Amino acid sequence: MVNKYRSAPWPSIQTPPGIPFIIGNEGAERFSFYGMRAILVVFMTQYLMDASGELALMSEEQAKGWFHLFVSAVYVLPLLGALLSDGLLGKYRTIIVLSIVYCFGHLVLAIDHTRLGLAIGLALIAIGSGGIKPCVSAHVGDQFGPSNQHLLSKIFGWFYFSINFGAFLSILATPWLMEVYGPSLAFGVPGVLMLIATLVFWSGRYRFVHIPPGGKRFIKEALSGVGLKALGRLSLIYVFVAMFWALFDQTASAWVLQAQHMDREILGIEILPAQIQAANPLLVMLLIPLFSYVIYPYINRFYTLNELRKIAIGLFLTVAAFAIPTGLQITIDSGGTPHIAWQLLAYLVLTSAEVMVSITCLEFSYTQAPKTMKSFVMAFFMMSVAAGNLFTSAVNFLIQNDDGSSKLAGAEYYWFFTLMMLFTAVLFTLVARFYRGQTYIHEELPEAMPGRD
Repeated sequence: MVNKYRSAPWPSIQTPPGIPFIIGNEGAERFSFYGMRAILVVFMTQYLMDASGELALMSEEQAKGWFHLFVSAVYVLPLLGALLSDGLLGKYRTIIVLSIVYCFGHLVLAIDHTRLGLAIGLALIAIGSGGIKPCVSAHVGDQFGPSNQHLLSKIFGWFYFSINFGAFLSILATPWLMEVYGPSLAFGVPGVLMLIATLVFWSGRYRFVHIPPGGKRFIKEALSGVGLKALGRLSLIYVFVAMFWALFDQTASAWVLQAQHMDREILGIEILPAQIQAANPLLVMLLIPLFSYVIYPYINRFYTLNELRKIAIGLFLTVAAFAIPTGLQITIDSGGTPHIAWQLLAYLVLTSAEVMVSITCLEFSYTQAPKTMKSFVMAFFMMSVAAGNLFTSAVNFLIQNDDGSSKLAGAEYYWFFTLMMLFTAVLFTLVARFYRGQTYIHEELPEAMPGRD
């Protein structure tokens, strides 16, 4: 029961004791998700079978369409998790229950390689992964009170670091497992990591602050003027951020397919197309401290960087990032074979944009959410990812001609998204000037717990 646990943070200037368990859980969970995600397009275009055991492969456009449809489902279902968490079960119990569903999804992918198995496995993973997303990030913020609120930005940075550490290892490992041992082991290993993630989180149950579910208070606040205004203000920001995700998540689809036509030899070793995605989490781990301790302080000497200005700069960086594979595709379309180093440069620019857009939105969403609506507002942020991927999925389905050709072939495809991103970035800079928000942080217990700072 929730009432066995501490229901509010105590006054302290230290990092809350439950944070290591959350960060450990997040690293293992992200290994499971990004490992599975990294090989999905390759699986659908090279390994997918029918019920008789014969190959029943998807075309590249079909695979991209279904991939982004799955990702959009993962980022719509946080709304379900948020409603369970804020309204009924609380964050901890919601995370535990949906993590078990998540584990079964990995199990199905590991044992059934047909379209039915793919559909069931991805549906379970979408429910589990999507459902826990707003709860875990909001659970991080719940551990803090006014006394250590100054550490929140730093801890969200480490939280994001753990995401990318897990993703980096899995994106290197699972394509290799797929290539050498096939899909059973390649999907099975991420499933084992998800089980470990669940056990790590369960182990920290007595170290966490367990904010009780809001119940009727949650519904009342969500429908109040304060709640609706907060959602309205943030949703306007999320509309623009959705286009960032429409481009960013193509690193796991269009960019992987593009890498198949490039020279991928680095220091005498040929890199698998899906392994190139590992550049993103590696760069995130390097760029988070660089931005936090060098770039942001330097820019602030000349230009005050608030959250919305960081996001605006990140959106323009995304334009530059997608312009690079656009140029690469022009070369490929004319019979050339560019080196993969050029795509790695695009990853550097895109990851810089991610640090400025995604991490900033994560913290901004938490602080701008009314107290009983933390997971609910996080779900709305996640839905910006869903909206972006739905847009990309729709584009990929709509551009397919009956004869198998594409209405946006080759470089035209990349030009379309680059110009859409440019329009979005320009419009965001105009709209963001009118944003007026309010910060909400949980109160602390009236006095420190015995034996604690």
